[in-house]
Amino acid sequence: MGRCAAASGAARPEARFSLARLWPLAALALAIVAVFALDLDRYLTFEALREHRQTLAAFVAANLILAALTFVVVYTIAIALSVPGGAVLTIAGGFMFGSILGTALVVVAATLGATLVFLIAKTALGDPLRAKAGPFLKRMEAGFQEDALNYLVLRLIPLFPFWIVNLVPAFLGVPLRTYVLATLIGIIPGSFVFASVGAGLGSVLDSGQEFSPSSVLTPQIVIALVGLAALALLPVVYRKLKARRS
Repeated sequence: MGRCAAASGAARPEARFSLARLWPLAALALAIVAVFALDLDRYLTFEALREHRQTLAAFVAANLILAALTFVVVYTIAIALSVPGGAVLTIAGGFMFGSILGTALVVVAATLGATLVFLIAKTALGDPLRAKAGPFLKRMEAGFQEDALNYLVLRLIPLFPFWIVNLVPAFLGVPLRTYVLATLIGIIPGSFVFASVGAGLGSVLDSGQEFSPSSVLTPQIVIALVGLAALALLPVVYRKLKARRS
């Protein structure tokens, strides 16, 4: 009886510890459900930007610092909740603040939001998953960590869903510093492209032309971004080839 009681008592703190790990993930899931239940994602559409562009422009002109801080907060939350509309928000950033400042604000906000998701996933699922992982996942983790910075610069390619690129490194034990640095660098080119389009959006809307965020990713731009990602992976390929020859 004494041993059973002792074993039960020892298991309770572990159970509480596991629940403590999961509460940030549960809170994130509830927030995502609330966004869609309240239909808040309708504000992250091009139609909403078209409808409120005069109001946004006037607000920025009168309150630049407050507008910039508000934009960063909204963008960070949208990325943390993995809500569709990142491209629209980036275009809105260029429209409101210009291509340079808009890109800077987008990069800061997107990095903050991605880091928040990374930390939640790493704490709630990443560490327990790696603790129970088999040999295959451990080898995969070791290989990924060796060149984590180069792999994560694949963010240059905007074809990969942003939320997936946020979660995978958390499961593979990528260090926080490496993750933040790679995210910061990797999203600059794509953010600049969308923000630059946003900077010239006013004339497009005034002309009555049809426009959608997906039209920004022309074949030429996609090829350029893929080329940058390929350059980032060259050191990885070189080391692999060198190791095989050795």
